[in-house]
Amino acid sequence: MTTPDPTLSPSLRSWVESANDPATDFPIQNLPFCSFEHPEEEYACLGVRIGDSILDLGLLHEADLIEHDHESEEGAGLCHALEAPSVNELAFLGRGAVRELRTQVQKFLLEGAAHTGGQKSRRIREKALFKAADVQLLPPAMVMNYTDFYASIHHATTVGSMFRPDNALLPNYKYVPIGYHGRASSIVVSGTPVKRPRGQMKKDDAPGEPISPPTFGACKMLDYELEVGAVLGPGNALGDAIAIADAEQHMLGLCLVNDWSARDIQKWEYQPLGPFLAKNFATTMSPYVVTLDALAPFRCPAYRRPEGDPAPLDYLKSDANERAGGFDITLEVSITTAQMRSKGLPPFVLSRSNAFRDMYWTFAQLLTHHTSNGCNILPGDLIASGTISGPEQSTRGCLLERTWAGRDAAGKPLPRTPIDLPTGEKRLFLEDGDEVIMRGWCEREGFRRIGFGECRGTVVT
Repeated sequence: MTTPDPTLSPSLRSWVESANDPATDFPIQNLPFCSFEHPEEEYACLGVRIGDSILDLGLLHEADLIEHDHESEEGAGLCHALEAPSVNELAFLGRGAVRELRTQVQKFLLEGAAHTGGQKSRRIREKALFKAADVQLLPPAMVMNYTDFYASIHHATTVGSMFRPDNALLPNYKYVPIGYHGRASSIVVSGTPVKRPRGQMKKDDAPGEPISPPTFGACKMLDYELEVGAVLGPGNALGDAIAIADAEQHMLGLCLVNDWSARDIQKWEYQPLGPFLAKNFATTMSPYVVTLDALAPFRCPAYRRPEGDPAPLDYLKSDANERAGGFDITLEVSITTAQMRSKGLPPFVLSRSNAFRDMYWTFAQLLTHHTSNGCNILPGDLIASGTISGPEQSTRGCLLERTWAGRDAAGKPLPRTPIDLPTGEKRLFLEDGDEVIMRGWCEREGFRRIGFGECRGTVVT
């Protein structure tokens, strides 16, 4: 940041006391947007998370505690956005309007503000604040379109080596961001159970054996995928492209994503067209969208490509992206099994890393490429990074990689290494009753910790 942002000052405190806890994901410097069901009147509301609570932005608007020009088009758009059930209308307004709203909400929540404004203002503060544990969180965006990418060089290399040991990365990987259009209708919010999918699978045939037919049944190799998503807006007209210099003006913020994957179904069906039933049964997103303004102190340079790698083509290249196109986010995946929960054991950490800062392609490049052919983006659309992995086993973002043991001297795959859990249970892939918990947070000296909350899902039959 070239100019200090006063909304990020670590000295700021809130009258919501839980927001002042150094360990919270949601200090007053964060204020991520969310959608929740009003606990009394049972309608969907737009809110922000602050400490252990959620602030109803619609009630603040009704009480005229958010300033705007009622006569202008921009003011009318903000009114509509604050009355909406999700972030879509807010995303349509663009980064500038979101920044102004965040500043005003922070002013309302500042320590000392609770004692000003008269009895009406104090009554609204009590009425508009709910404990997060007492409300039903909803998907933060009504996602119309979802695109999943393959932007982690370490993930692509490890998975590629499983199937193409002599040619892990295909020739296009370092030139073009690889992605596919996912299924928006099966995106669910954190905490939603995930039903084990069914589909066609085929066992490997040994050399000399007759070719066996596929079978149909429940997936036996269910996996998670640790990803970061970007919620988009305002969007572009069909036929127009978004230049890389403008790409981040079309991002409301980031969230966590678990793009569940049925590996045995995927293995049989993905050739030649790619993911289908192995991916479209469920994608879990975290309930909070952390704004790019809140993440500003944690920007980092784009991944430095090794000597000999091709430079991005001109439309994917910018000095600003090279300087600060990345995000330094610590990401963690844990698991609890039904047996662990019955014994009161804490979640077991499967992986933790800062591998998101080493993505081969930045979000700005992903969005720029996505629209380079004139594809139109709609407010609230979701794009995701693809599985985020580092080079070490403890930093890999899915079980397919986490249990991969490599090859022997003859080039044959070694038996997978199961993960030993505290109960004595072992896991190669997910079993019924397993709950996957993803977390993300940013830390830097001189700034408050900014977190994403949790992205949870439990496998059920």
